[in-house]
Amino acid sequence: MPREFQRGHKARISDLTAGTDLYVGVQIAGPGLTFDISCFGLDADERLSDDRYFVFFNQPKSPEESIQLLGAQAGDTESFRITLDRIPPQIRKLSFTATLDGAGQMSQIGPGHLRIVAGGEEVARYAFNGSEFTTERAVMLGDFYLKDVWRFAAVGQGFDGGLDALLKNFGGEVAEEEAPAAPQQPQAGAAAPGFAPPAFGAPSAPAPAPQPQPAQGFAPPPGATPPPAPAPAPSVHVAPTIVAPLAPPGGGQVPPPAPAPAPYGQPPQQQPYGQPPAPAVPMPPGYGQQPQAPQAPPGYGQPTPPPGYGQQPPFGQVPGQQAYGVPQGAPQGGAGVAAALQQFKETPTGQRWTQQNKKLVRVDLGVGGQPVLARQGSMVLYQGKVDFSYKGAGFAGRIVGNATGQEMQLMRCTGQGQVFLAENSTMLHPIELQGDGICVSAENVLAFDESLQYEVRRIEGHGIPGGALFTMQFTGTGTIVVKTHGTPVVLPVTPTTFADCNAVVAWSSASQVVVSSQVRMRRNAYPGDTGESVNLQFRGAPGNFIVVQPYEV
Repeated sequence: MPREFQRGHKARISDLTAGTDLYVGVQIAGPGLTFDISCFGLDADERLSDDRYFVFFNQPKSPEESIQLLGAQAGDTESFRITLDRIPPQIRKLSFTATLDGAGQMSQIGPGHLRIVAGGEEVARYAFNGSEFTTERAVMLGDFYLKDVWRFAAVGQGFDGGLDALLKNFGGEVAEEEAPAAPQQPQAGAAAPGFAPPAFGAPSAPAPAPQPQPAQGFAPPPGATPPPAPAPAPSVHVAPTIVAPLAPPGGGQVPPPAPAPAPYGQPPQQQPYGQPPAPAVPMPPGYGQQPQAPQAPPGYGQPTPPPGYGQQPPFGQVPGQQAYGVPQGAPQGGAGVAAALQQFKETPTGQRWTQQNKKLVRVDLGVGGQPVLARQGSMVLYQGKVDFSYKGAGFAGRIVGNATGQEMQLMRCTGQGQVFLAENSTMLHPIELQGDGICVSAENVLAFDESLQYEVRRIEGHGIPGGALFTMQFTGTGTIVVKTHGTPVVLPVTPTTFADCNAVVAWSSASQVVVSSQVRMRRNAYPGDTGESVNLQFRGAPGNFIVVQPYEV
C-alpha cells in the first residue's frame, strides 16, 4: 500500500523505496479549468539559478535528462521521470507546481493527487482537493529536496498572483514579449512515449514527437522507438511566458538563433547603430550571455525591465539621476521608504518554518495543521487568524520544573496564519528532527512543534551538591527552534570532550554525559579559584555532537 501524505508531511525517499529512478504523476482537474504542470530545479538558495532546469511543456527535459516530462498517462494529468542519482550537485530541490492557464481559482478543483511510483508500484500519494485552497492560481504541490539524503515533502501552498508570483518566489521573472510569439512546437504531451508503471495501465498511443532516449534498463514499450529529431527547435525562451533568473550563473551560453539579433537586453523597437529591424520571432533572452552594449541593462529581453536587485539604470538613463544613499539592491526609482526597506522584505518559501534572518523566524500554522508551542512573549508579529492560549505544565510539571530549573513558560499558537518569533535579539536556529532526539536546556528553547515529545533528563555526576544536573530531551518528528547568544560552534564528541555547563547549548541525545568536577578542598582553601571547577564530559559513538555558544549563562 502506498504511504499517504498530508500537507506538511515529510519523509526520506529511502524510507519509501530503495530505487532512484522514479515516476511522479500529478492528477488535477476542474470544470472549465486548464492547468500547466511544471518542475523547478532549484539551487541551495531555493532559486532557479539555471533556467535549463525549469521543465515544462516547452522544455520537456533537463540537460542531462535527469528530469523528463512524460505527458498525460496512466490516469495522471501530467507525469515526470526523475532520476535522483543523475541530478547535478548544484540542484538541491525539485518543486512540482500547477498553475491555472486562464480564469479560475484553485478552490474550484476536484479531488487530485501527486503520487510517486517506483518499479511499477505506487509508494507515496499526497491527495488534495479544492477545499484546501481559496483564491490561489498557482500551487506548489510537492518537493523533492536534498538534506543529507533526498526527501519528499507534501507542500500544498499557493500564490494568488499565479505564475508571476510563483516565478518571483523562485528568483525569476516573466518576460513578456511585444512581438507576437511563434507557434509553440508540440514537444511533450499526452502522446509522449512514457514509462507509466504497469500497475496503472498502459500509456496513451505514442505519437511521432521527439523524445529523449530512455536510460538503460528503463526502456519504453515495444514499438515506441522515437523518430529522428527534426530541425533544431527554437530556444525555450521563444515561448510567450518564460522564466529568467535575476542572478544568472557563469554557466554555458545559449547562442541566439537569429543571424543579426539586437544587443542583449535591447528593447525590440530600438535598433542599435542603424541596423535593420530584428526578425519577427522574438529573440531569446540569451541566458548566461554577457551584454554586448556596455550600458544595456540586464533585463533578459524585456522592453522596459522593472527595477530589481542589482540592475543598472535603463539604457539611455543618466546614472547620476539616482538619489545618493539608496541601499545597494534597492529598486530603481530613487530614494524613499520602499527603496530603503526593500532589503528587509519577508522571505516566503512555502515551508512550515522559515528563518527570516539570524534573529527572527516565521512559522506557517497552515502547513501541517499542528499547533506550535512557543515561549511566552516571543511573538513579535502575526498574520491571519491565529489564537494564542496559555500552555500549562500541570501541578506535577511545575514541581519538576521548579526543582530542576527546566521549567518552560509556554503558549500554544493555533489557527491559519503566520507567526513571527524572536527574543532579546538572540540568534535562532531551527532544527528538524526526523525520529531522532536532541537535548537542549529549557533556557535555550524558543519554540517547537507540539508533535515533539519532551521530558526532563537527569545528568549523572559526583562531586557537586545533589550529584546531578538536568536538561530537556526532545524526540519525535518536527522542528525545534534553539536560541543562542552569538554564533555557536558544533563539535564532534570524543572521549576527551569537556564543556562548561554554563556555555553548552545542546547535544545529541545518544551521547553519554556525566558531570566532571575538579573541586579539591586544598585548592579552594586559598584564593585564586579559576572558575572552571564543574564541567560536563561527553562520550559517545562517532556521529554524536555538542553545541556550545560564546556566552556563559
